[in-house]
Amino acid sequence: MQLTLIRHAIAEDGDDDFARPLTDEGWKRFSKSVMTMRKLDVSFTRLVHSPKLRAVETAKLLTQLLDGAFESTELLMKPPSKALLSLLAHDGTAAVGHEPHLTSLLAWLVLGDAQQGKRFELKKGAVARLEGQVEPGGMQLVALWTPRLLRLR
Repeated sequence: MQLTLIRHAIAEDGDDDFARPLTDEGWKRFSKSVMTMRKLDVSFTRLVHSPKLRAVETAKLLTQLLDGAFESTELLMKPPSKALLSLLAHDGTAAVGHEPHLTSLLAWLVLGDAQQGKRFELKKGAVARLEGQVEPGGMQLVALWTPRLLRLR
């Protein structure tokens, strides 16, 4: 089973955390990242995202790589849970979320311990590709693309 975790692109600062849009630079840079992912034959059969505006806008850019369902979930705004794992347990799923919960999820899936999230760094616009079973410690990190690397192509 393949799962892709994506941190939202660069967003505006603001008091309303829920309504922060991507910056012009965030749109531009992540659009280039999506073009590179297409060249790498990255695709998804399902795309889930946080309902926060910056994640929604990042997910909209990713729909070019999507052949399937697109949905929002508040579970990506919270620490990882069994309910989130159940939601993600479909081959070809991509999830757009936020820190620190995304690296906690990554650590839980790869190391079996969500408390080890600080071992990973996902800059804004970073993409992590995992394979295995969507369960604590059941996945392997097979690719970690930094935003800069994705913009090189």
